[in-house]
Amino acid sequence: MADWTEDDLQLGLKRLGVEPGGVLFVQASLRRVGPVVGGAAAVLRALRLAVGDSGTLVAYTATPENSRTSPLYRAATAGLSAAALAAYHEAMPPFDRRNSPCSPTMGRLSEELRRTPGALRSAHPQTSFAALGPAAGEITWEHPLEQHLGPDSPLGRLYGLRAQALLLGTGPRTFTPFHLLDYQRADHPRRRYSARVLDERGQAVWRHFTGLDFDDSGFGELGRRVAPLVPVRHGRVGSATAALVPLRAAVDAAATLPSLVWA
Repeated sequence: MADWTEDDLQLGLKRLGVEPGGVLFVQASLRRVGPVVGGAAAVLRALRLAVGDSGTLVAYTATPENSRTSPLYRAATAGLSAAALAAYHEAMPPFDRRNSPCSPTMGRLSEELRRTPGALRSAHPQTSFAALGPAAGEITWEHPLEQHLGPDSPLGRLYGLRAQALLLGTGPRTFTPFHLLDYQRADHPRRRYSARVLDERGQAVWRHFTGLDFDDSGFGELGRRVAPLVPVRHGRVGSATAALVPLRAAVDAAATLPSLVWA
């Protein structure tokens, strides 16, 4: 079939229930959306038109590659000698909230939003978020190192603002808001993190801090158990299946389940 157009995507978003105003957190697989005339920029334009001038778009723009504790780092450094490891550390680009691209694992749409003039980004060197719209400053203004994905992070502010989550070609297996549940467990495992960042003088330094040890392996099953409990709207945008999820309701419903599969 022919490539999808912005008008096609806008129609799909409207049918799904995306309306002007409010806050929309987007997790997208553009590969599943299919070919679009204008690429990722056109998808972002369609989303901006769907939420309107009074709406705010948010994307996860994480950069796990600059951490000594991420799975990506461990895979890249496995088997290196001490000298090679030291050279690798020296060459690691420090996180710069204005210029560091988000990880390719975040998807092209997240990077497109981050690079858009007017977008703001939180300062966490591993789990940053970018936002575009009137509420962008409120969402991204502060992001403590110890609060990767916690109540005092942009994710927590999305919860407080009663944002909607748009799963565009993705599913509950990658539903980042479920990590807010981790912070409700007093006994949740913690670990030491290290990340390379730019300091106030523009020098590359290492920041060391303690945070929760995350595991999202049970999110798929958790999402399936939550789905009947919240008013999720389903549809198609381009070639992708799509779901519009009330973020706060989904997290709250998951918290009421008698036995969390990832606990």
